[in-house]
Amino acid sequence: MLYHLLAPLASDYILFNLFNYITFRVVGGMATAILLAFLMGPGIIRQLTRLRVGQVIRTEGPETHQKKAGTPTMGGVVILAATVTAALLWADVTNPYTVIAVVTLIALGGLGFLDDYLKVVRRRTEGLVGRYKLVGQGVLGLGIGAFLLFSPPTGGLDPNVTQLPFFADLRLWIWPPLFVPWVMFLVMGSSNAVNLTDGLDGLAGGLAAIAAATFGVFAYLEGRVDTSAYLGLTYLPGAGELAIFCLALSGATLGFLWFNAHPAAVFMGDTGSLAVGGALGVVAILLKLEFLLAIAGGVFVAEAVSVMMQVGWFKYTARRYGQGRRIFKMSPLHHHFEKSGWSETKVVIRFWILGVLCALIALSTLKIR
Repeated sequence: MLYHLLAPLASDYILFNLFNYITFRVVGGMATAILLAFLMGPGIIRQLTRLRVGQVIRTEGPETHQKKAGTPTMGGVVILAATVTAALLWADVTNPYTVIAVVTLIALGGLGFLDDYLKVVRRRTEGLVGRYKLVGQGVLGLGIGAFLLFSPPTGGLDPNVTQLPFFADLRLWIWPPLFVPWVMFLVMGSSNAVNLTDGLDGLAGGLAAIAAATFGVFAYLEGRVDTSAYLGLTYLPGAGELAIFCLALSGATLGFLWFNAHPAAVFMGDTGSLAVGGALGVVAILLKLEFLLAIAGGVFVAEAVSVMMQVGWFKYTARRYGQGRRIFKMSPLHHHFEKSGWSETKVVIRFWILGVLCALIALSTLKIR
């Protein structure tokens, strides 16, 4: 909005020329998102507390988590509101990359809100039935995939071609009938991976901020014809606007951490985790960096894989030996380390460090090609 209002004034007032630079708007978007999260957080927390929208803690979880019962949840609305407002203020709102990313964030935030509502208002411990949640994510993924297949944001560019990390000239071509299911799988996978990681105070928020900032760097580079050519990236005209969205998302999650840090005053709930995870997946798809998502979001991948391994092995051993066995003391992975004696804060900080390491490895692919 500010871009559309103020950039045209640059010919008369040189100061407004700043709004033509994505780097300036990226900083503005991130700072705005952080400040909005700071300002909205206390009021939203008070409102959630007044409405008694408290977290329901499952009895099979770690014993130390039982004291968290009743802590306000649905705090993800802070992240969504701050991100969307900052993105609409500083980005080009007519840019298809911006529109797709914002719509994804809002749609999955709505799905997560419904899940949280059923948990804390209707007192259904499991929230939205799992298959219904997957259907919602799947329908959105199919819709995005179909839209990108028939109306790609960058005209003339094959939407089925994706980049491979560490290879400058090698691209993977995805057979068109498989492209839409591929997008659906990525949206569902990234959304649920962040959702599974959201089990400790500040864990998912910190990791999401790191991953979003990392993709913001790639978005900026791919949106420039000079840097994309020099680094062997796919040039995507207009994709630089995604850098504003990514850094706004990163700023919003950082601002939310002010209230979500241990001991948390509020949880993001599925309202935040499903939306943030899905948004990261869609950004990776739009930038044709789907495989880089597994590197930049390596901790999210490890958390999701730990759950699949645990469930799969338990079911297999139950059929084979008549009694289910476990690989980890508890899944997702962060609970395994809690059960091993690590404090919650130690797990979170060490996982953040691993998240930074994953981001650095992802960024290294810019030169190791």
